[in-house]
Amino acid sequence: MSTPQTLQLSLGPVLFYWTRERYADFYREAADWPVEIVYLGESVCSRRRDMKLDDWLGIGRELAESGKQVVLSSQTLIESEADLRDLRKLCDNGEFSVEANDQSALQRLSAARVPFVAGAALNLYNPTTLTVLARVGMQRWNAPVEMSRDDLARLLADCRAEGLDHPCEVFAYGHLPLAWSSRCFTARRYQKPKDRCQFVCQKHPEGLALRSQESREVFTLNGIQTLSGACQDLRHEVPSMQEMGVGVARLSPRAEGMAEVVAAFDAARRGDLPAPDPLALIDAEICDGYWHGRPGMDNTRSASQS
Repeated sequence: MSTPQTLQLSLGPVLFYWTRERYADFYREAADWPVEIVYLGESVCSRRRDMKLDDWLGIGRELAESGKQVVLSSQTLIESEADLRDLRKLCDNGEFSVEANDQSALQRLSAARVPFVAGAALNLYNPTTLTVLARVGMQRWNAPVEMSRDDLARLLADCRAEGLDHPCEVFAYGHLPLAWSSRCFTARRYQKPKDRCQFVCQKHPEGLALRSQESREVFTLNGIQTLSGACQDLRHEVPSMQEMGVGVARLSPRAEGMAEVVAAFDAARRGDLPAPDPLALIDAEICDGYWHGRPGMDNTRSASQS
């Protein structure tokens, strides 16, 4: 058997609503982190207007000068003509490739034969679909976040059998993006209408925890997006990812402690793994259920040590 290739690490787009200063500080630090790919842009809510396309392009140029591959992420839920106008500008930026997170972006990019990354929200489950997308410019694709390790291994094997060798990216760390809605649940929490939300989600730079009656964090509310309550943490699965042929492990940014997360995954891909720990890298519950074919909120490391 051939030696497994070293995974690349990517920083996904910031899913939460931060201030311009926090974005600038975060990416200034990220320029020195051992990640090869950085995704930029607002992929959740069009009302988050602090950062314009030119701002993201400026950050992208600085990161590119530091040797990073920069990708601009498109909005996942397109709701208006204004959203479509912004999407067209993003796809036509002329500098960086784009992550297509909905069918509108996919149509725009494929029609123009512009190389793109297929986002996890496109729900790609079979080699036939991946082959079609590869013909129209797909360079890399993201596995659906709920896909198990065994299902992904079969899919990757099927892709290789059909001669499709485009890199696969796996969501390896962070609150799992589960759903998007035309309603803003964070605004609802503050009893404000969506179109006059006063940007209350900026008060929660790592999202708003939604707890069950038993005080378990079931979900994380992030404006119109619903995320998992716990953070997925697959650093101890890095060896199996490499063996399967996964090309990229995606780390979703957090407001605090992200340098530590990146360092831990960088060590893991170099074979330096500590003993499994049921606790998170930073102060958060962890989960890995989907990866093991179980309910997504399960923590198999904790269960194995109980």
